[in-house]
Amino acid sequence: MHMTRFTLPDRITGISSLVLLISLFLPWYGVSVLGFNAQADGVTGHGYLYIVMLICLAIAGYLVASATMPALPALPLTHRQRLLAASGLNAAIVLLAFLFKPGASGWRFGAFLALIAAIVAVAAQARSRPDPVTA
Repeated sequence: MHMTRFTLPDRITGISSLVLLISLFLPWYGVSVLGFNAQADGVTGHGYLYIVMLICLAIAGYLVASATMPALPALPLTHRQRLLAASGLNAAIVLLAFLFKPGASGWRFGAFLALIAAIVAVAAQARSRPDPVTA
């Protein structure tokens, strides 16, 4: 694998997406009643977070393909735009899941970790330099 083909924003987006993927299976919500604790992970609390899981896997696959293949097929968006769109969609979905917690439950570690990872992934691409224009 050509590790030098990963730019710093690509590395940050890739690692943040991996952290986001893992955080989906950590406790997101919990409630304590009469000394009993119940917790739910992100995908149990919100089934639509499976979309985030698939997008994280797509980001990882795309980054590996872009680093290992000599040239990718012609696609309508630039490299940066693709990663920004995918990580932006993830951030929007995670924010919705964070804001709409089920019932009277409280947030747990996984929800905060997911929100931070999603924001970092978007910020890495939003603050990166635009892709060079190729003729």
